[in-house]
Parts: sequence; structure tokens; C-alpha cells
Amino acid sequence: MKKEFFKKISLVIAMFVSVGIYAQSVTGLVTSEDGPLPGATVQVKGTTVGVSTDFDGNFTIQADTTDTLIISFVGFTSQEVPVGNQDQITVSLIADNELDEVIVTGYGSQKEKEITSAVVKVTAEEFNKGPINDATQLLQGKVAGLSIYNKGGNPNSAATIRLRGLSTVGANVSPLVVVDGVVGASLDNVDPNDIESINVLKDGSAAAIYGSRGSSGVIIVTTKGGKSGEMQLSYNGQLSSSSILNRIDVMTPEEFRAAGGSDLGGETDWTEAVTRNAISQIHNISASGGFGNTTYRISANLREKEGIVINTGFEQFNSRANISTRALNDKLKVDFNASFTQRQSSFGNDLVLKYATLFNPTAPVYTEGSEYFPGNSGNAIGGYFETFGLFDSFNPVSIAEQHDLTGERTELNYNLSLGYDLTDDRDIQFRAARQTSVNQNRSYVPVTALLDGNALSPTRRGSASFNDNRFEFKLYEIFGNYNITSDGFNMNLTGGYSFQQDNFQNKGFSLGDFPDDSQDYSFNIDASQDLLNAGFIGANSNRGPDNKIIAFFGRVNVVIDEAIYLNASVRREGSTKLGEGNKWGTFPAFGIGADLNKYLGTDFDLFKVRLGYGETGSLPGPTGLSQVVYNFGYDSGGTGNTSQARAENPDLKWESKAETNLGVEFGNGKLSGSLDLYTRDISDFILETKVDVATYGFDRRYENSGKINTQGLELNLNYQLTDSYETGINLSTYNTTLEEYVLEQGDIRANLGSPGQNATNMLLVRPGEMIGQIWAPRFDGVDADGAPIFGDINEDGQVVASQDKWNDPDADFETAGNGIPTLELGWSNNLNLGNWSVNAFFRGAFGHSLINTFRAFYEPRLASQSSYNFVNTDLSLPELTVAQFSSLYVEKADFFKLDNLTVAYNFDIAQGSLINSAQLSANVQNAFVITNYTGIDPEPALVDGGTNVAGFSPVDVLAPGVDRRTNYFTARTITVGLNINF
Repeated sequence: MKKEFFKKISLVIAMFVSVGIYAQSVTGLVTSEDGPLPGATVQVKGTTVGVSTDFDGNFTIQADTTDTLIISFVGFTSQEVPVGNQDQITVSLIADNELDEVIVTGYGSQKEKEITSAVVKVTAEEFNKGPINDATQLLQGKVAGLSIYNKGGNPNSAATIRLRGLSTVGANVSPLVVVDGVVGASLDNVDPNDIESINVLKDGSAAAIYGSRGSSGVIIVTTKGGKSGEMQLSYNGQLSSSSILNRIDVMTPEEFRAAGGSDLGGETDWTEAVTRNAISQIHNISASGGFGNTTYRISANLREKEGIVINTGFEQFNSRANISTRALNDKLKVDFNASFTQRQSSFGNDLVLKYATLFNPTAPVYTEGSEYFPGNSGNAIGGYFETFGLFDSFNPVSIAEQHDLTGERTELNYNLSLGYDLTDDRDIQFRAARQTSVNQNRSYVPVTALLDGNALSPTRRGSASFNDNRFEFKLYEIFGNYNITSDGFNMNLTGGYSFQQDNFQNKGFSLGDFPDDSQDYSFNIDASQDLLNAGFIGANSNRGPDNKIIAFFGRVNVVIDEAIYLNASVRREGSTKLGEGNKWGTFPAFGIGADLNKYLGTDFDLFKVRLGYGETGSLPGPTGLSQVVYNFGYDSGGTGNTSQARAENPDLKWESKAETNLGVEFGNGKLSGSLDLYTRDISDFILETKVDVATYGFDRRYENSGKINTQGLELNLNYQLTDSYETGINLSTYNTTLEEYVLEQGDIRANLGSPGQNATNMLLVRPGEMIGQIWAPRFDGVDADGAPIFGDINEDGQVVASQDKWNDPDADFETAGNGIPTLELGWSNNLNLGNWSVNAFFRGAFGHSLINTFRAFYEPRLASQSSYNFVNTDLSLPELTVAQFSSLYVEKADFFKLDNLTVAYNFDIAQGSLINSAQLSANVQNAFVITNYTGIDPEPALVDGGTNVAGFSPVDVLAPGVDRRTNYFTARTITVGLNINF
């Protein structure tokens, strides 16, 4: 008993003694340049003892004099402080970006100075301002070499995106999108308000780590996360008004009558009739904060966007949650991101602009009161005035108001990332992601619609169609990093595995012949008479196989003497989309860079030269291209049968791109900039080609063929004129040559179309020639009979200019312009004066031409066109009475515009107020445009064709420069915004 008693007493005494030796109370303060840091972690190194700072950045911890404290906070560089005899410690943490800015590149990040490839980072402060409804608009004009155009600004159409020009002919031409590390994620499910920064990997050496999907460049999106501390609420709201900016110049009713046009007794401005002042609003609410090692940010976004064309626009709700935490002594980092988007769209009909331009200006909008429709005779066509018996003449208001084309898109994304620090220099990362996208589209045309509604027919009036599709995507990746450091040498090794799978399914059906116009029968299709008659209902469905991509990748980054930088990577990738003999491809890259300032002793603050080379691949969009394909159908007797549609190609392989980039980065005081020169060769396009029947059993199959070369230059300059004014400009230029290509139907394409010019093609596609050449006779005047006079280009004494002679060796055709700009420019200006700030961004494109198809069809004063309006631009020739395509309709479309102007005021907020900060802003998009182009929008048309709700129209990437009659009206938008942080 006594022994046990003394043991307990001795143990208690020992505990008090040990506490007296170890448990020294240390207090302190953790700050940053912005003030105290609440929620910072203070930990005794090598132990589990740790605390968090309070709201004022203060902490108290028990530590021995021999201990070292580790102070850390998300977004700041950790510091180690020996305790010693100190009982009061003050530490100021430095933000990571104040040391060496870290750039996310792909499966990791690098310090900006160590990157050997062409990579550009754009932060939230640098994004375009105003009512941005598409994340790509944030970057428009901000990155040299990145072209983003949405001709007309249709709120429901996606922008055309090109990085360094055309990157493929038969595969995906838009850059790969990576969102929070998820390769191939949907940018449609990211609200612009939730984006922290966007990095653009422009050259092959940067994109090669992504293999088959990196040929068109890579856009890496990082969304906003939370910071430790008490919860912060933020509200951002915008109210916008949009009005038509530009319109096609057509004859007024008075001019039309004077020109001999058919007078129908009314006066209507059809463009005015189908447009409106559109009101839109955006509301964003977010909550962020953190406690201990956990941070979070949750946001909700509501957008209601009206298009300036009546019955177009969308409503969208988006929410996102980002949660990050650390566990297991901070060795394990867990990130979870989820987002949900629901969007309801009113697409409208693309033909509204066309008919608003050509419909008779003396026609009234409605039949009521018109002598041509006595009594209630106009009810059969919905009360809208129509011109019966004319080819391709329809009331545009009837189309805009009666055609109901809607869609609903729902997207759900979520991903989980786990990172574990095995040692101080080794870590392993795991990432899993899922994405589901569902689209439901509906089209309804009532029995009273003349266009597509068959209003004057005794049978099969009205129509309804439905199309639903579902896309699913999943990604699993695991990779590790190993960092080796010694005096003057650092090497980082990365290696990993990636698995991606996606599939697609679609179904659709159509029917019609509805009884009347008493209701929307797309919600009551059982009333369709087609259900009682055989052969009228259209139905289709398809499902793609599980497309899989498996990859192994590795990379090494080396830094020598803190001034010489080496990079090399390789990706070995396989895809089920390709032939059995060529499923796998290898994509290597390397780069070298040097900070010559350290060795040459220049007067520059930065003088870095870098050289990179990389190979990437491209995959086709459709599946099964390497396989034999059969079509199923019924013969006239109703018997089902199959017929072969395509031969197989087990050797179908990757399309490939090889790119070399030479770059120089420099900085001297207030001036900084970069210059990049590049050349890229793209070969083995995946194209459907005519082949020998005797060899392959059928006359068509997909093969690898063709080659293009692009050479370009990009310049970026920034200058800090004063402490309050900074300006920056970026310039880019390139040209693309089609070196090899298999031509099946001659080397001119892009058909002008109906009426009357179906045999007219306009774009030259010829091996050895530059892409984008507009091919036409040279217009030299008008003869006495009103016909165009064409030039004798080859000076052989005769003019051969008819469309069927374009490829004749003696034909008088020439390059009338090029659809691709020779120079693109972005110019940003930022001015801060006290509480006021001004951001003005100018954008321009020069050297490109556009074929103004409105002029080509409706400008000549044809006698047969007296019932249609005439285009009446400054280029019109009243004496021209014959329509034939020529250089007359090819216009220089150079433009320079004030794209985005924002003026903002930051309110002074009293300390201790509920509101931390508040800003009121005014923004104008498309403030002015300087151009001589007479069409709607001078921005380049980089492709011919596109998509609409009614279906898919083939897109021709080899035929830029055609300004079609279905483009949307351009708008000027004025916005008032309010941002409040609590």
C-alpha cells in the first residue's frame, strides 16, 4: 500500500515538474498586410498540439523553449518561428502570390518564372466586366492568340473559340476545358461570378500533358474557394437594358414605292417590329469562411436574360459548393466541389432576321383592316399579314410570335480530390469526377403558321417535335509528385494514370396535323391526326457506346541555379474511338528556358528566353468511325432492310499536331511584356473519304489524310504610366496554309444558296494555298443592260466568269479577300482615382473580309423582286439589275470598338459596420464600333454553318468569311451593378 502511495505521489510530482519544464504559455498575433488573420493555424512542430487564432488574430499555446511553432493560413506562405525565451510572438504572413506567382499548368503548378511554355493567367480583376452570361466572354480579347467571337450575340448560342487559329479539320476545334482539375469538364456549368482565375495553355509543350485533347489548347479554370475566419456574405446584382446596335440598311416604304415596289397599303419597319429593348438581371449570393483546417464557399446565381429579338432569351439558376479541409496532422487535404445548373431557353427562329430584311415594307403586320383580307379571312393564318404565292416570303412577326422553340438543360457536376503528403518531398493525389447533362428541346408550330405550319393546306397543319439527349462523363485519376532539392538544383517528378469514360444517348420524334389553334398541342399530342395515318410520325433514337480514354503520363521539371529551367513530359494514351491497330498514341514535349538577366547583367528586371516543343493529338467527335456502318429502312412495300453506309478502317489513328514555340519575356521598371513566335503542323485529319470499292467493299470510309501549317506571332505589353493608371495591349497574327487535302468535288465550297444562287460557291480550298480565300470574279462595273461587268484577270482577251467555269484554267477568278483576320488586338486601360475606378477595354480585328450575303441576294434591283424589299447600303448600285456573285459583295470588315467600359465607385464604410465594402458600377458593352462594313456585325465568321434547336447544320471550318442571313442582331447593353460584402 505504501509503495503504491509513494508511486502515485511521485507520478504527480513528476507531472507537475514536467509541466513546469515544458508547458510555457506563449501568446502571439498573426497578421498580413491587410490586418489580423483570424483562423490561422499555430502548431508545435512535430506534435499534435495546435490552436487557431481568434477573430483578432490572437492565439495562446503551450510550448517549450526548445520548440518551434509553425504558423500557416490558406493562401499564405507558412512560417516557422523558434520559441526560445519569447512569451509574445508576432508573425506577419506573406501571401503566396507576393513571392513567386504560382501558375496552374496541368497536374500541378509552377512558379511563373520557371515556366518554359506559352502560358497566360487572367485573374478575376482582369476579366471583362458587365453582364457576362458565358464564361468565355470573360476572356474575350484578353489573351493574345485566343479568338472568341459570337457574331450577333445570340444569348442562346455558344461563341466560336480558336486558339492560334485552326487546329483541326475533322476533330474538336475548341480548346480543352479543365475546371478545378477535372479534365474535359463543362464550362456551361460554371457561373462567371464563381471563377477566380483562368489559365490558358497556348502551345504544344504546355498542352502535351493532356494528350489527345490538347491540340486546340487548354483553358484551366479555377473557381473561388473559402478562407478561414468568420463567415462572409457577398451579394452582386446587375440590371441591364439592351437595344439593337446595328441593322441592315433597307429601303423605307417611300423609297420602295419610288423604286417600283408593290404597294400593299401599309408602312412597317420590320426590324423594329421583331426587336425590343431587352431587360436582363443577374443576382449572385455567396457565403464563405472557415474554421480550423476547413474552408468553404457556397454560391447561388440567378440569371434572366432577354434577347433583343422578341421571344428569345433564357432563365438560369446555378449553385456551387467548394469545401476544403485538412486532416491527419495536415498531411491529408480533401477538396470537394459540386455544381448544379438549370437553364430554360427560348431559342426563337433563326430566320427572323432574314425575313425582317426582305419582307415588303408596305405590308402591315396584321390582316385586320387590310383590304386584302376582308372580314375574318386572316384568322386562318393567325391574323398576320402574308403575301401568298411568293417564293420565300413570310411575315417575320408571325414567325417570331407563333414559332415556339424552347429547351431545358440540367447539369450536375461533382468531384473529389484527395492529396496526401507521404513525406516532406513526396505526395500522392487522387481525383474522381462525375458529370451529367440532360437536354430537352421542344418545337411547336401552330396550324395558323404559314412557314412550317402548312396553314393553307387542308391537311397536316401544325407540327410538334421533341428531342431529348443525355450525356454522362466520369473521370478517375491518380498521380504522385516527388521533389528533389539540393544547392542550386531542384527537380520535381510527376507520374500518373488517368481513366475517362463518357456516353451519349438521344431520342426524338415529330408529328403534326392538329385540329385547330385553341391550344399548344405540343402538350396534347394525342390530338394529332398523324396517330391515325401511317407513315407521318418521325421517330429516332440512338445511344453511343462507352467511349474510354486511358492514359499514363509523366513529367519532370528542373531548375538549375534558379535561372535555368528544363521541362519534359510524355503521355501515352489509348482511345476506343480509333481503329484496333492504332488505339494508342504517344505525345512527348520538352522545353528549356533561361533568365539571361542573371548571366548577362542587363538593365532589365526580367529577361527570360524560352523554347518549347510538343506533340498533341485530336479525337473525332462521333463514335464508331473505324467500324462498318449499316443503315436500316423500309422499302415501298413496308419491308425492313439494311444497307451498308460505310466501310471499316481498323487502322484509323490519332490526328496529330507538332508545335514549336519561341518566347521572350521581359520587364524593365514600369514596362513588361512577352513575345511568342510559333509554328505548328497538323496532320492525319480524320475525314470521310471516297475509296476503292474493290479493295474495301464499299466506296466510303473514314481515313487519315491532310495537313495544315500555321505560323504566328503574339505580342503582349503592359505599362504602369502612373500609380493610378495602367494600360496593356496584346496583338496577334497568324496565317494557315492547307498543305495536303483530299478533294472530292473540286476545290471551291461554301454555297451561297437560295434563291437563285444554289450553284454559287465562294471559298477556295486548295492544297498549297492559304485557308480563308474568298474566290470570285472581279466586279468592274455595270453594262447598259444592267448586268455586271467582270474583269479580264488573266488578260487573255476574254472574260470567263460564270460559276460553272470557276476551275477552268482560263477562268477569270481571283482572291477577293480572306475570312481570317491578319491582326487581332486587345487594349485594356485601368484608372483609379480615390474611390473611383474606370476600366476601358478596346478590341479590334483587321485584314479580314466578309461576304455580305444580304447584299448579294437583295441589293440588285431585279424586276422579279418588286414584292421584296431591297438592301440599300452606300454600296448599292441602282442600275444593277442582275444578281451574280462577285467581289462587289465582298467587304473589308476591319473594326475597332470600345467593347467594355466600366465606371465604379467604392463607398467609404465606417469601421464596425455590418457592411464591409460596397461598390456601385455602370457598364456599357459595345459602346461604339468603328467599321466600314455595311452588314450587321463586322466580327469574323471563323466557320460556315452552325447549330440550332431544329437540328445540326454542318460546320465547315475551311470556309470562314461568310456572313449568313441567319445571324442574330447585335446589341448595345447598359448595366447598373451593385456589389456588397458583409
